[in-house]
This record gives sequence, C-alpha cells and structure tokens, in this order.
Amino acid sequence: MSRPSRPALPLRDGVGASCVAVPSAGWATVLDFLADRLPALTRADWQARLDAGAVLDEAGQPLAAHAPCRPGQRLFYYRGWAGEPPAPESERIVFQDDWLVVADKPHFMPVTPSGRFVQRSLLVRLRRRLGLAALSPLHRIDRETAGLVAFAVQPHTRDAYQALFRARRVHKLYEAVAPHAPALDLPRTHRSRLAPDPERFFVSREVPGAPNSETLIERAAVLGPHALYRLRPVSGQRHQLRLHMHALGIPILGDAFYPRVLRPAGADDDAARPLQLLARELTFDDPVTGQPRRFASGRTLAALAGW
Repeated sequence: MSRPSRPALPLRDGVGASCVAVPSAGWATVLDFLADRLPALTRADWQARLDAGAVLDEAGQPLAAHAPCRPGQRLFYYRGWAGEPPAPESERIVFQDDWLVVADKPHFMPVTPSGRFVQRSLLVRLRRRLGLAALSPLHRIDRETAGLVAFAVQPHTRDAYQALFRARRVHKLYEAVAPHAPALDLPRTHRSRLAPDPERFFVSREVPGAPNSETLIERAAVLGPHALYRLRPVSGQRHQLRLHMHALGIPILGDAFYPRVLRPAGADDDAARPLQLLARELTFDDPVTGQPRRFASGRTLAALAGW
C-alpha cells in the first residue's frame, strides 16, 4: 500500500510545514517525542508550541502535548526561532513574470530556511514579499555567497526549469576576488573529486577519484596584490568554487572555511569581511516560454572598492 500523501498545509509567515516521523515505540506522548528527538528547542518551547496549536497531525489538526505518540505517526510543525537576527540587507528583485522570479541576494542570507535562519532566508522573505506561496528555488548558492538565485512560480513548471540545471544547460558566471598569482597559468579548467569532510559536516574537501566537479577559471583584472577572477562552474558541488580556488593556491578573500576554518558552523558572521564571491550571471533558454534568458546581478564585491 502506498504511503498517504502529505497534506497541503498552509504557510505561516511564509514558512512551510516541516515533517518528522516517529520511527518506533518508546515515547508516551507527542511532547516526549519532540523534546527528545528535536532538542534544538527546549521541552518548554515544544510545550508552548503545542499549546498554541502549532504542531499538527497528518490531517492538519492541532495536537495536544499529552496526545499519545505512535510508531509511524507523522507530525508537522512550523520552524522558527525566538530572537532570530534580522537580515543585514534586503534582497533585490531582478526579474518577475508568471513563471520565474530571479532575486539578487546579499551575503549571509540562506536561500532556504537553515539552522537559526528562517524568516531571514531568501525563500521565506520572497514568499511574504510577493505573496507567492508556491515559490520554490531552482538551485542554491551558499549563504555566504551573494548574487543571483532563480525561483519557479508555478509548481507544474518547476521540474522543467530544474531539468536545465541537471542537464548543465544553465550557464553560470561568478566573480571572485583572491590573491594575484602571476605564475599561475590562466585560464584553466580545474577538475577534482569533492566529498564531505568526515569530521566536519559543514565543509568539503578534494579527495582521490574520478572528478565530479569542474570549473573554468579566468583572471579578469589585476588589483595590486589581488585579482578579480571569473569562474564558470560546469557542475554544482557544495563549496566547489571555494575549494577549486583554494586548490590553486588562491583562496577567495573572506573565506571562513578554506584554507582553514576560522569560524565554526553557527558562529556569528564577520559582516565587515564577507566572502568575496558573487553569482554574477545566469543564462539559459526558457523551457516554458522558449525565450533566451540572461540575468545579471547589480551587486559589486566590496574588495573591488578596497576593504
């Protein structure tokens, strides 16, 4: 028998409902389970959410804290954190029609809710700002990276757009500021195999094996001891551009993870020294309208002005 489909629960302040399944017996009540399995919130916090009707069952009905907890049961809740820091800067809308939204995001804003950033995420801010409940991202860029992110407006066209990214038919151009290495022969294509670091979940590393990442790297201008680089990724591995620049001996300015971790995951950002990486351009043929699309960020990396 197929698993019942997830109920179409409404957004709350632009946030969709998250789901957690009860894997086995062992918890007497819903409150016991949530406090044990999702300890990022205290038991008192979960009690308050349950009392406010913010935890729902599979039919979308509020659950009481003392409701029995059953194996296989799915619970739905809305993420949010008290005291979430405000966004340091607003996103800009580059383009909007019935099918696409393209936004130009600042540094330190995640594309989707992550960790302690929920209302501050680009997706939630756009849903609230534009009133588009079904808006969904077509790709991701790092929270520390600024620049362009494209979103599908209509759920039934989302896969057609995402297929462009899977087929590598979206041409992406990034800009980065990093040390100038006169002896480095550029342009060049850097290929390597990237894998998660086994000890630190929030970083990746280059490992032996068949390449799964590829970037064309060009030097665009020399800026004294630094240079402006144009990066054209073919693949889309986590931290790919940051790792490839580090591998060439020219780590991107402001990088808190490579070549060494300066701030662990969850630490406060250094707003005065953001990662000098910008998603500058997106170019593709629209699979819905057939139109050629080219979008450009209006942002400028701070290091170009001399930080």
